[in-house]
Amino acid sequence: MTDKAIEILLVEDNPDDIELTLLALEEYHVLNRVHVVRDGAEALDFIFCRNRYADRDFANKPRVVLLDLKLPLVDGLEVLKTLKQNPTTRQIPVVVLTSSKQETDLVRSYELGVNSYIVKPVDFDQFKEAMRTIGYYWLLLNECPGDLSPPGRGV
Repeated sequence: MTDKAIEILLVEDNPDDIELTLLALEEYHVLNRVHVVRDGAEALDFIFCRNRYADRDFANKPRVVLLDLKLPLVDGLEVLKTLKQNPTTRQIPVVVLTSSKQETDLVRSYELGVNSYIVKPVDFDQFKEAMRTIGYYWLLLNECPGDLSPPGRGV
């Protein structure tokens, strides 16, 4: 991986939620390598290096994807399904970060292989704590296969 490796891919269409997420990640110093896409089609283009991301290095996979479910163009469940069915991307950890408390969304996400499902807290302090925990766990504690680990970590 290069120094410009994307550690977090944030897939979110709500500008307020994007701003809150980035503020929370910045407060806990997890903001160094975040890329934001605003719909499911753009997320898939980014990950699979298509269209405007065709020049991106496919080997430079995100360490974790924070994925909203209710997205324009391609919904989050379809993005999750596509990632987890593809042998080259199935190991990328995906954390659903959504306001949906629907049991069907939760169950379907786990059926499709989500690594974690988090309902966005309404309270900003709780939201910041959730972002701190996500960043700490997925970027520092979680062990990844070699192609997802930063230099010096992993197998």
